[in-house]
Amino acid sequence: MRPEDLALLHVPGSVTLHDDLLLVDVAHPDLKADAYRGGLWRIPPQGPPVPFTHGDLDTAPSISPDGAWVAFLRATAGGRPQLHVMPTGGGEPRPVTDLPLGAGAPVWAPDSRRIAFVARTPEAGRYGTEEGVGAAAEAPRRITGFRYRSDNVGFVQDRRKVLYVVNALADIPQPVPLTGDRYDVDDPCWHGDEHLLVSAPRDLDPESLNTDLYAVPALGGEPVPVVRGPGSAARPAVLPGGDVVFLGTEFSGIDAVARNTGLYRAPVRIGAAPATVPTGAGSAPVPTGAESTPGVRLTEEESVDCESLTPIPVEGGVLVAVRVRGAVELRLVPLDSSTGVPLGKLPVVLGERSAVKAFAARRGRTVAVLSTPEHPGLVADAGGTLADFCGPLPAARPLREITAVAPDGYPVHGWVALPEGEGPHPVLLNVHGGPFHQHGWGFLDETQVYAAAGYAVVLPNPRGSAGYGQAHGRSVVGALGTVDADDVLALLDAALALPECDADRVGVMGGSYGGFMTSWLAAHHGERFRAAWSERAVNAWDSFTGSSDIGWFFAEAYCGPDPETQRAMSPLQHADRITLPFAVVHSEEDWRCPVEQAQRMYVALRRNGVPAEFLLFPGEGHELTRSGRPRHRLQRFEAVLEWWSRHLAS
Repeated sequence: MRPEDLALLHVPGSVTLHDDLLLVDVAHPDLKADAYRGGLWRIPPQGPPVPFTHGDLDTAPSISPDGAWVAFLRATAGGRPQLHVMPTGGGEPRPVTDLPLGAGAPVWAPDSRRIAFVARTPEAGRYGTEEGVGAAAEAPRRITGFRYRSDNVGFVQDRRKVLYVVNALADIPQPVPLTGDRYDVDDPCWHGDEHLLVSAPRDLDPESLNTDLYAVPALGGEPVPVVRGPGSAARPAVLPGGDVVFLGTEFSGIDAVARNTGLYRAPVRIGAAPATVPTGAGSAPVPTGAESTPGVRLTEEESVDCESLTPIPVEGGVLVAVRVRGAVELRLVPLDSSTGVPLGKLPVVLGERSAVKAFAARRGRTVAVLSTPEHPGLVADAGGTLADFCGPLPAARPLREITAVAPDGYPVHGWVALPEGEGPHPVLLNVHGGPFHQHGWGFLDETQVYAAAGYAVVLPNPRGSAGYGQAHGRSVVGALGTVDADDVLALLDAALALPECDADRVGVMGGSYGGFMTSWLAAHHGERFRAAWSERAVNAWDSFTGSSDIGWFFAEAYCGPDPETQRAMSPLQHADRITLPFAVVHSEEDWRCPVEQAQRMYVALRRNGVPAEFLLFPGEGHELTRSGRPRHRLQRFEAVLEWWSRHLAS
């Protein structure tokens, strides 16, 4: 895959299913227009997929319960996504919303007329709501909390996520807001005809890291707490009889990092005291009132970590996506457990050695979007591939699974992608972000571009990564730059033992936490590498605490509260030890790892005489490599390859 082959990545996003009607949205980067384009496609029982809509960018399809209508989001060139509805038999899509900041994904009511959705709603006078007043002329923001902005979104305190309901089949649809503008709501689902369940901050306090489930009357009224989560509660789905299953993470205070997300079940009785999910599977509930009843964690905390995809109840249990040693597998969780089922007892439905990106199920059939090392997105069911919108990618390379042993005896797992030819090839050690994330069996365009250019790409999952148990993920809490660095280097050594890899031509690179690790390895093990490419990195925890959208809790949760300890874990503190050529790469509007993290490192390196370069992308945030402007993604790939051609050519 070459950088310009980005335009070939026609990738399915979401999927919806009703009997024989199977719809997916498919989008691709349009390099000429510098935008993303795509529409809805129907996958018939027999024959190839056929276009279902023809907009600039149509996404998030949802079929009504009676099968008569399809709701979806349509964004015209330069516009916000708005809710549209059309008959499943075909016809002209009809706009249902015209909101200033667009609408969120549609959720049909049981009556197949009403639709719930979440939309950011601006304060009066902001974001173009006052004619003739641009952003630079708006009144100053009065900020009173920590959670006032978010990467890839912008300021959020003055445009909260509000729950709406609209009669989509009315002559003139009128979206009605059901929640206020003081807090955000997420993940709406219908609980019968009269209520919706949403995830919202505990006690509706926008500063809380905890989230609970609330019932909101569909005709209007105050949200009522119905499930108090173990730390967080999100992605609810309603079971027959009214109980709810949801994804929850157990934590207290700010210690919300590197925690496995599990599947929970709780009763929902609108009007009664909220059900309370106990801490630890099988433990007694913490009472919140005489009518409270306990919830239960259906999956074992240590071994099962659910991806943030809404669970789907089916015959025999609940389908959830689970992170497993580099895969995201669709697993079936039984509903009759009260002790927390371990991973090994959850059968795999789809996704072995791949990554489930979306899934749908109805009447015994399950369909999923699967990403594989060589393909960004196939639509498949138990019988195999149903649709491939990409076709074979040029020179796509498979992954070779490798293992190693760290100096303390700990097993390390990862992969290497080898170019064509015998080699030995120059080597790129590519560390993932997170750190509670994973490399693995899903498609990574970076791996394919670098391998096609002649590099062996090493992909480690060191301690701190997800998918190997909660203890593995929490190994680096208070210990960043210790066992994780040992694991990364151990897997690199295992790769360098292969005859296809050139141990004398090795570069290190990564983004976010991977950028942190790149900087850390350059300072502490610089002799191992020819050069470094550190992207959107955390370099200094002290300023990260006050500038990142998550810094106010994340830094302390991972490093502890002591300033000296935080400085010791900061690559900037050790910048004087870096001597190798060093690329500092960042985006101007990155609010997750703000640009000052790059600026401080770049200045320190240049003052020390290091041959450092600073590549700064305008108008982009932390997600540049995944969802940035297509031209910037192309330019970044070209810059990466140019950098390594200079430093690893011979």
